[in-house]
Amino acid sequence: MALTKVDQTMVSDQVFGRRNLIINGDMRVAQRATSAAVSNGTNEGYATLDRWRHGLNNAAVATVSQSTTVPTGEGFANSMKIDVTTADTSVASNDFWVMVTKLEGQDLQRIKKGTSNAEKLTLSFWVRSTKTGVYVVELVDNDNSSRAVSLSYTIASADTWQKVELTFPADTTGVFDNNNEASLEIAWWLVGGSNYTSGTLATTWASQTDANRAVGQVNLFDSTSNEYYITGVQLEVGDNATPFEHLTIGEELALCQRYFVSTAYPNNFQATHGVNGNEMAAYNTDGYWLYQGISYYENGYAHDQFQLPVAMRTRPTPTPYAPNSLVSGYTGGSTKLAAYGMTGGAEWRAADISLYTWAGTPACASFRVDYGSTDEDGTEGMWIGGFEFDAEL
Repeated sequence: MALTKVDQTMVSDQVFGRRNLIINGDMRVAQRATSAAVSNGTNEGYATLDRWRHGLNNAAVATVSQSTTVPTGEGFANSMKIDVTTADTSVASNDFWVMVTKLEGQDLQRIKKGTSNAEKLTLSFWVRSTKTGVYVVELVDNDNSSRAVSLSYTIASADTWQKVELTFPADTTGVFDNNNEASLEIAWWLVGGSNYTSGTLATTWASQTDANRAVGQVNLFDSTSNEYYITGVQLEVGDNATPFEHLTIGEELALCQRYFVSTAYPNNFQATHGVNGNEMAAYNTDGYWLYQGISYYENGYAHDQFQLPVAMRTRPTPTPYAPNSLVSGYTGGSTKLAAYGMTGGAEWRAADISLYTWAGTPACASFRVDYGSTDEDGTEGMWIGGFEFDAEL
């Protein structure tokens, strides 16, 4: 393989292709929210930054947010910040907190896992924390009886950005499925009880053994003074950490929207729709999200169908979105749209909604809004609100 000098580093010519397997590694896209209080049973899973979820079982509470604290001169605008607000100093044996991103099997075929030509993987990222000590990152193969491998890194200086580079060994056992399911998980451990730390760290691929998963891991949550920042996450084939692959915000957002679409991003989406024509236009106050569709009206209902911005990973689960503060007199809550009444009943009211995506067509959606009227004129109807579509791994 030819070698090319890039940024004073000798790397393979693969540097000129899409090499980062991580989506939203620079933490720029946060469709759901820019901040959320995360605790056991509250805002677990995907709550803030796209493609990053939190799994936990402990008594701590932390605010997970999109931060502008970044390493100087590295070209990053955002990081993920984990700010401990309720400490857990007594770690039970089954306690854990992991920050996870998941990758589709069909995006991992270049790794050639499970063959004699299997490739190494190099993970690099920038990290900063007030809590010094040993941390663990684990790769988990979900397609082959949870084969796993863990490597550790050390934060030696508090409140100081450092770049971490970890090269994981190749695995000649277990091929990744070539489909749209979660074949590989990358988990950053933030605390682990003795169930996960009492053995020997599994630095080579093997069937996952709990006791070997996070040996040496510090407890990030032992003080409310503790913070943890991470950005510039890159996973690539080979044993070299190349410079971070910066994409345009449009490219990064489109990659994220394969898994989640919010018409409320980046600020509260406000859409209006007149039902007496054949065209629907929706927009938000900042002009970020725009779509057009086809509408028709009958017997007190508006029927709309529209194109999603990208083809999603699978048929998504849709949820309506409507802020109560949007219009005077509307009290329908966040699970119904606000609708303006038809002829003879002109007022804002909660609208019942049937929202679904077309079977086999993860790029289209359709919904029906009930305006609470049997009037068939349709000249005075409109709705206001938005939607979320979830196709996450």
